[in-house]
Amino acid sequence: MRRVAAIDCGTNSLRLLVADVADGAICDVVRTMRIVRLGEGVDRTRRFDPRALQRTFAVCREYGALLAELDVERLRFVATSATRDATNRDEFVSGVRDILGVEPEVISGEDEAAFSFLGATYELRGRAEFPTPYLVVDIGGGSTEFVLGVDRPQAMTSVDIGCVRLTERHIRSDPPSASEIEALRADIRRALDTVSARLPLTDAATVVGLAGSVTTVAALDLGLAEYDPSRIHHTRIPATRVHAIAEKLLAMSHEERAAQPVIHPGRVDVIAAGALVLDEVLQRARADAVVVSEHDILDGIVRAMVDEIDQR
Repeated sequence: MRRVAAIDCGTNSLRLLVADVADGAICDVVRTMRIVRLGEGVDRTRRFDPRALQRTFAVCREYGALLAELDVERLRFVATSATRDATNRDEFVSGVRDILGVEPEVISGEDEAAFSFLGATYELRGRAEFPTPYLVVDIGGGSTEFVLGVDRPQAMTSVDIGCVRLTERHIRSDPPSASEIEALRADIRRALDTVSARLPLTDAATVVGLAGSVTTVAALDLGLAEYDPSRIHHTRIPATRVHAIAEKLLAMSHEERAAQPVIHPGRVDVIAAGALVLDEVLQRARADAVVVSEHDILDGIVRAMVDEIDQR
């Protein structure tokens, strides 16, 4: 048995998966997340804010202590949308290297999409209730990735409509004004025009939704009193209910959203934009539902590490 770990550093969150690997099988040891908002202001300034870097480095130190305690053999650290955009990303890379002893991999949107597809679809394959092709939609803080495929990606693309980026671009009022919502919706629809030109969204038989915006919408739909990944994983939400939840979130004030026990404090200000992205995607794909997955890019990174180990 070998113990490996993957860290996914996105625009909004810093997530860790530690897993034991034996004979190709993977068993979670620790799966955790911290909101660091590394990408705060990056859409506007194209630079990491020093405070955002310090928040991120503090969590890296926390994770480093945990990795040492758990005797992890191998760590892979992947950074995504905000890090691709930041002109001072060398500060981030050197800080992570000094703390964790590994070089962060600043991956492309296409690589991010491929990892997400692998992690999200592995458990679905061969199950009649989840027909193919799959459309995996990973709604992040800075970007959203789309991957269409069966046993492997056949077409993929990434566009800059993450929940943090969209919120910073368009929302100034509390709750958002009608004109702000219209600008938000128009931005999403323009991005989806780009996506539709690159891959056939309407070919999808099963839409699989990933990341915090999607899982939070699922928790709200299920009426959970507290966030429960086991209840959320592989739940199916009708598109009509996704639409209703997105509309409700857009009509709420910050205080009203914060009062919802399943909305993480670090997502309160951005969840409405993330829910609207999901709503618009389902409409564009003409899908009647989304299947929600708690397994995502982290699981894809670990799966890829397992394949590398098996090939040795």
